[in-house]
Parts: sequence; C-alpha cells; structure tokens
Amino acid sequence: MMDDLDFIATTPLDRVLGGATARKVQQAFGYETVGQMLGHFPRRYMEVGELSNISELPIGEEVTIVAQVESINQRRMHSRSGFLLQVAVRDAIGPDQSMLKMTFFNGYEAKRDLQIGATAMFSGKVTLYQNHLELTHPEYSLLETVEEADPRPIPIYPATAKFPNKKIRDVMSLIVAGTSEKGFPEFIPETVLKNQHLSTRSTAYAEIHGPESLAQGYAARKRFAFEEAFLLQLALLQRRAHRRLQPAIARAGRSDGLLAAFERTLPYTLTDGQVQAGAEIAEDLLRGHPMNRLLQGEVGSGKTLVALRAMLQVIDSGGQTALLAPTEVLAQQHHQSIRKLLGDLGKLGERGADPMATRVDLLTGSATAGERKRVLLGAASGETGILVGTHALLSDVVSFADLGLVVVDEQHRFGVEQRDLLRAKAANPPHMLVMTATPIPRTVAMTVFGDLEVSLMKSLPPGRAPISTHLVPLQLPHMQARLFSRMAEEVAKGHQVYVVCPRITEAVVEDDAPPVLVDQIEVNGSGSPAAAKPASMTVEKMMNLLGTMPAFARTEIRQLHGRMSSEEKAAAMGDFDSGRASILVSTTVIEVGVDVHNATLMVIVDAENFGISQLHQLRGRIGRGLYPGTCLMTTWLDAEHPSVSRLRAVESTTDGFLLAESDLQERREGDILGASQSGSRSTLKVLRVIKDSKLIARARDAAEQIIESRQGLDAYPLLRKAVEEWVDEDMQAFLERG
Repeated sequence: MMDDLDFIATTPLDRVLGGATARKVQQAFGYETVGQMLGHFPRRYMEVGELSNISELPIGEEVTIVAQVESINQRRMHSRSGFLLQVAVRDAIGPDQSMLKMTFFNGYEAKRDLQIGATAMFSGKVTLYQNHLELTHPEYSLLETVEEADPRPIPIYPATAKFPNKKIRDVMSLIVAGTSEKGFPEFIPETVLKNQHLSTRSTAYAEIHGPESLAQGYAARKRFAFEEAFLLQLALLQRRAHRRLQPAIARAGRSDGLLAAFERTLPYTLTDGQVQAGAEIAEDLLRGHPMNRLLQGEVGSGKTLVALRAMLQVIDSGGQTALLAPTEVLAQQHHQSIRKLLGDLGKLGERGADPMATRVDLLTGSATAGERKRVLLGAASGETGILVGTHALLSDVVSFADLGLVVVDEQHRFGVEQRDLLRAKAANPPHMLVMTATPIPRTVAMTVFGDLEVSLMKSLPPGRAPISTHLVPLQLPHMQARLFSRMAEEVAKGHQVYVVCPRITEAVVEDDAPPVLVDQIEVNGSGSPAAAKPASMTVEKMMNLLGTMPAFARTEIRQLHGRMSSEEKAAAMGDFDSGRASILVSTTVIEVGVDVHNATLMVIVDAENFGISQLHQLRGRIGRGLYPGTCLMTTWLDAEHPSVSRLRAVESTTDGFLLAESDLQERREGDILGASQSGSRSTLKVLRVIKDSKLIARARDAAEQIIESRQGLDAYPLLRKAVEEWVDEDMQAFLERG
C-alpha cells in the first residue's frame, strides 16, 4: 500500500486510482490530482433514517426504504410543460416484497439512474394518492447490493451520466482512506482554528466525504467555507496593505481655493451622508498613499456632488481629475451636470468665467477631430481640471500634465485592464474613487470589494419628491387602457415620461420572450384588445404604437437605444432634457446617471425581464425634482408566477439596500466570483454570501489581525504559501478590479 506521505494534494490521480479510472475522472470533471478530486464536494446529503418495510409505511412521515425497480413509465404533464416519471419498486428487505409507486417531476436524473432491476435506497415523505401510497420525488442512492444500505448520511455530488454518484463515492472512499495529517498540512493557524471551532484539513476532508452524521458533514463544510473566506480576505487585505506602501501625492487643497468658492454658491445644505462621505474622501486625499475608496449610495443620494468636491480639492492642489463613465449618454450627463453645478467656476477660457475657474471637458468616441484636438491639448497642458469621458479616455493619445484623481462611475462595467490604462496616465499613482448607484449588501461589499474603503450614503437630498410604484397586470383590458391614459395625463400636465422596453427590435427577441402590450389600444378604452398574449414589445413597436394613438398625436416622442449613432443619441437626450420631447422610449441605456427633473412617470414594459436592482435603478430616474414620481411596471404574467414576487418586492419598498438583499437571495448567487471572473482553481466552491455572512465577517476579523500584526503573513509561512497558491492569475485579475 502507498505510504501516507504520498497522499498529498499534487499526487496524480492515476497513482491512486489506476490509469483507466483516472482518465474517466479527467474526462468527466477535468481533475488530474488527488487535491482536485477531494475538492469535488457534495452538494447535499441524503439523510437516512431507520429502514422501513413498505408494508408498514406511515402516511405523512419521512421514511427510508431499500427497494428494487420493477417498472418505469413516462408521460407528459397536461397542465404544464415537462414529463412525469413513475417508478414502481418492490421491497428488498421486507418479508412480503410489497410494491410502492414513486413519482418524479421532470426526473431526468432518475430516468437515467433507475433502470429496471436497479437496487436503491429511497428517502421521502409518504403520501396517499388515489388510494395508493407513494413517494413524490424522493432522494435516492443506488446500491450494488442490499447489504450496502448504510444508516449514515449519503453524500450527493454533482455527477455525470458516465460518472454517477456511486462511482464518485467509491473514488472518494479510496482516496480518503489514504489521507493523513501529514498528507494535508494545516495552514490555518491553530489559534484561529480553536477560536472558530474548526477541524483540521485532513479531518474535514474525511468528514465532508464520509460523515457519521449530518452535523458532522455540515461542520466540515463550515471548515472549507471559512478557509475560502479567510484566504480571500487575506488576499484582499494584503493588497490593501500593499497599496498603502505606494507613494502618492497628498492633495490637501487650500482654504481659499476653487472648492471653497464652489461651496459658497451651493443653494442647499449637504445631507449628513454627503458630509460624512466627503470628510472620509478629503482625509484620504491628505495621505501619502493612493486613496482607493468605494462610494456607494442610494439612487439620487448625491454621489456626483461628493465626487465633484473631491475633484475640486485635487484641482486646488495643482492636480487634474478624470471621470470615466460606461456609456456616452452617461458621460454627457455627467459633463452637463458638472458644468451646471460649477457655473462660471467651470468656464475657464470662456466669456464670463470666474477668475478662479477651471476647465471641464468631455471626450467621447463621437467627438469631431477639431473638438478632440482641443480637448487633448487641454488635458496635456494641464489647463483642463476635469476631463469626463468614456473609453475614449483610455486611448494612447490622451495624456495629462498631472492626473491626481480618477473617478470611475459604475465601475463593474469596466475591465481591469481598462482601469489600469487610465491609472498609468499619471506620473505618480493617482487616487481612485469608485462610485456605484447599485446598492451592495454588506457581505458582498466585504467579500468582493474587501480591498476598498467604503463610504455609504443612504439619505437623499432635501426636496427629492417621493416615488410610488405599482404593478400593472396587462391581462386586464381596462388596465391596458388606463396605462396609456396615465401617460397622456402626465404629458397634459407638462411633465415628461420614460417608457423602457427590454429590447430594441423584434430581430433580437428570443423564441421564449414574454408577451407584451397589444398592437392597438385607444386611450379612452374603446379599443378591442386581443384575447391572446401578443408578441413581445420592443422600442420599435412602442414607437409605432404611440404614433397611432390620437392622445399622442401632438406629443413629441423620441427613442434612445444602443444601436443609434452618437449624434442621434445626443439629439434625442438633448430634446428630452430640454423638454422639447415629452416621451422618451428607451432601453436600459437610461438606467443610471440620467437626470431630468421634469420627468415624473416611468413605465417599465415587461418588467419581469429586469432584475430587482435594475428596476430600482430605472425607478430612480423619476422624482428627481419638485414633483412626485410614479413608476408603473407592466407584466402579462399571472399573479402566482415566481417572477411576480420579484416585482412585488420592488413595489413594496424604495429602500435599495433592502432590495439588494432580496435580489441576492432571488439570484442564489452561487459562486460569488462568477465563472467569467475567476479561474477554475480559485473559484469559490462552498462559500455563499447570504448563508455565510457571519462566517465571512469572522474571517475578515481573523485576517485583519494577521495582516496588521508586526510580521504579518511572514509569521505564518504555510499560510502565506497557501494564499500565494490560491491567488492564481485569474484570481489576481479579479482582485485587481478595484
């Protein structure tokens, strides 16, 4: 038998399993080493109780039986899509070999596994259906023989047709039998294990794959969840500590500078959230290492004003600033908003400029050659204090005299390399302020943005009008008519309306797209809506529909979407911003940043197509002035449809942080890093943001104690090595995203 010392994570599987089995494992899962295979954790456990005879099963109770498959029948369901798999089994341990029926809804896995003659252990709740006892969708585990029936919990793994659970369990049993403490040296410090009540690695491997009880299996899972959280937090905090060692120019500003002049012109008082966030940012700018802060705020909480004050502090210190926006529409909105806020203080080189003025420029892909040249010269000479732009800012031809602060809006829309390109345009590492209007639950911020300092703004500026939200069921004809009546009423008052559609044209509609509004509806309700659900609504169809309605015959209507040219987008947004257009039919391009104070009604068509956070963002485009806002979310779905509960959640509250928690639960976040953001070796296997929120906080505290100690990770060589190995190239790219 192979010595225990050979059972280490890097041992090739063929040394343990033999070449044939190792090749099958590699084909099924891609694993080549013992460590990779042991990291294939159970997704759940089948809880096995005392074995029962079929003839003695009690109705309404959970039972476990051992039985042999006698027959299989499959038929389509009448009331819904899919199929029913009905399996008849005969008792394999009872004295009279009684029969029992089982039903599986869309039982693809059961259809594959439960062949006639197969023996298995089944667990489920006994029900009575048409005077017959049955188990509905029971858990099961295939057995080679009846004698294999074991009262211990049975691990259920992610499996394939060619490598089912039974084979996985056999492989795991063989590997675990050869592991030892020496084979898996412990890298988590003993004091941390003791404080967190965690088992060692080798013990946890044995217990997660072969638990004596459910409690033992889930305790082992806790060990590995903590391990992942601990390594991630150490990597994030180590990165934060490294940044603090980088030199940066302190930007202290001046008491009689541009910022002071700007604050004297403000017609309103800052909110407590703006004051607090501004103070935190101002203090960061005083330090000799780069600021790296996440400014997280509710929709409409005034983040742009906070960022502008930071920009002016840097300008007062002799530096320049850049604001990177994900879309041209948003960049244009930021440019206009900043120019409007600064007034004469933002008109350097123009008639009527204040003597203390700076220059605010915009650079996008649609800029003319002459405008582009003017903007580039302003940035390179240092004359431009604030340069707002899209990806055009990342071009090689863009240079700055002294870039001191980079502000990134909706940072998740930019890749790592793009943000690094902008950073690289500074002679010294610039300060970085990341803004997001998407509320992020605390545990997500701690886990995904753990290397950033966080400023949180919940309060809204005074004068913001309330927003009411209503779900509009379009199955009811009078609700269809009322929807357009409501739009006409708002236009008649002199206000403006957004209509958001999920798609631009029919050409990009999938076969299973949800139905939407009827083709013809009169505003007075005299139309005759079609009985069947109509085809999906698009921006194109909505423009045609509104164009045929008498109520909007004299209404200026514009469309806005990503397939329009830059000039067309600017013209449409300009008409709506100025009030020349009363209705803007758009895609989600207006989700963030658009600020039209006269817009009071938001209609979101086929709202089930959008996520909770996205609906909240869209709703935030209205009620930004003195007038109350109304958000109408339309759907053809029945009230009992699962997606409607998401819409009801948005309808019930305007608290974005509460909705963010609901959004996270609804999406069941799975791997919090995401397949596209992390390599296969580092992808989190068991850590879950919601379920493990308290564990993540404890891991954060433990990691901070180590990183902030005198020797840091150097005092723990095995732990340092584990962090270095865990952070592969893809994970490093993920950690660089801030």
